[in-house]
Amino acid sequence: MARRSKLVSGLLISGALVLTTLGVGGVALTAGAAEAPVQKASSSSSASAHQGHTMAASTVPAAEDANGDGYIPANPPVTGVEPSTKEPPHAYFHEFQAHCSVTHTKPDDPIVYPGQAGKSHDHTFMGNTTTDANSTTASLDSGSTKCLAPGDKSGYWMPTMLNGDKPVLPVGEQTIYYKAGVTDYTSVRPFPKGLRFVVGSPMQTAQEFRNHPGFVEGWECGDSFFNVDFPKNCPTTPSTQVNIRFQAPSCWDGKYLDTPDHKSHMAYPVVKNGTNDNICPADHPVALPMIEFKMAFPVNGDLSKLRLSSGPSYSWHYDFFNAWDDRTLKAMVDHCVVGGLQCDPRGYDQNHPEKGAVLNDHYELP
Repeated sequence: MARRSKLVSGLLISGALVLTTLGVGGVALTAGAAEAPVQKASSSSSASAHQGHTMAASTVPAAEDANGDGYIPANPPVTGVEPSTKEPPHAYFHEFQAHCSVTHTKPDDPIVYPGQAGKSHDHTFMGNTTTDANSTTASLDSGSTKCLAPGDKSGYWMPTMLNGDKPVLPVGEQTIYYKAGVTDYTSVRPFPKGLRFVVGSPMQTAQEFRNHPGFVEGWECGDSFFNVDFPKNCPTTPSTQVNIRFQAPSCWDGKYLDTPDHKSHMAYPVVKNGTNDNICPADHPVALPMIEFKMAFPVNGDLSKLRLSSGPSYSWHYDFFNAWDDRTLKAMVDHCVVGGLQCDPRGYDQNHPEKGAVLNDHYELP
């Protein structure tokens, strides 16, 4: 009962702060609650300058939130872990790719608005074909997927891009990297089943987007990089597309699969004092794979009418709901991330053919 009272009190306080600052609630509106290796996002108080989007409060707890307090405990939790400060042998790469295609669009968000169909801005969904407002770990687990690996039934989604009023949907396989975000890549362990989080915020300002620890190269088109706004125009050559790369936090508190703001259970690595090493912060000691979205949108030329369903270009964000088959994900993480390799979706590194592949020709465990 004491835990329940403490959690509810914390939720009420945080909700009041969000309402006071922005006039809305039910979603994390800051650019991140933890330190980052290079930069920290600016204060959420400046988010009131963002007039392009508003968000209603969520009124329904997630089906897996037994107490209705916004917290979904990990079962079992991960305890007794300290942030690793080891420096393993240098490996330039420690990653593998997931290749997933767009499945559908829908104004749903099972993390921010669970059980509330149509309450969200429009999202473009990839991977699991069944993702909607009512999705749970169990429903995703029993669904199908448009990722190359049948074992990856995770839900991946982002705001729908619009050119005027016409949706611009990525065509074909999109690349989602799973990397080591910490120096000790050997300490990275697989995501727990059911972990979910939001990266970025539809309410962030342009400066918050640029300073976000997940910002890699911003919006790209042709030779134009590091853009906060969509480039004014870009080449009209057939192969030219608008691209973005954005990284997720990779340090977990080991306690919760979700929290009321959908972010606080995750954190970005920090720099160890006196070194250039990235380590997990003490309150989020568990190193997980760092997801990096690399999306390509089939639009070029005049981009003056380009926008996101969540607002302007800098309202970019995305969601992840882990529903990997446990054995498949562990095999890929151990072989490619912990093993210091640069793997394709089969877990094969063409520069180290002697290491073999994790998955067979059907992208399944042998």
